[in-house]
Amino acid sequence: MRSGARPGPPTGIPVRGAVARLAVPAGVLAAVAGAFAYVGGVDPYEPGHYPVCPLLRFTGVYCPGCGGLRSAHAFVHGDLTAALHANAPAVLAYLGFAVLWTVWVIRAARGRPVRVDLGPVHLWTLGTLLLVFTVVRNLPFGGWLIP
Repeated sequence: MRSGARPGPPTGIPVRGAVARLAVPAGVLAAVAGAFAYVGGVDPYEPGHYPVCPLLRFTGVYCPGCGGLRSAHAFVHGDLTAALHANAPAVLAYLGFAVLWTVWVIRAARGRPVRVDLGPVHLWTLGTLLLVFTVVRNLPFGGWLIP
């Protein structure tokens, strides 16, 4: 090091800018981690801790979200089989969030914007898959999908 030179951040990435760009992804991660910690600590299998699904209560039909809390609880406790049984699309959503969040952080650290362009085909496909999941889990042969 030359005399009079101060050590500083590596060139190319200003520290303040990088910290500011990572603040929102860090806040989102903190909120999601807090929600998972709460669901992991408060057992959804015990009645009275969470509200009952209104669709299930009034019609007896399982919606695509039914079992999501039980799935998150099992996921937090490392029981992937129980998590998939409670709500498989929810587990896929957890994993999808992890991938998208990681991409978001990498792009934010590099100063690049994040764009998720879901076109009509993607949205219709996702909606159709959730509809098929909902119908199958409510039919007699789809009982293995009931949480």
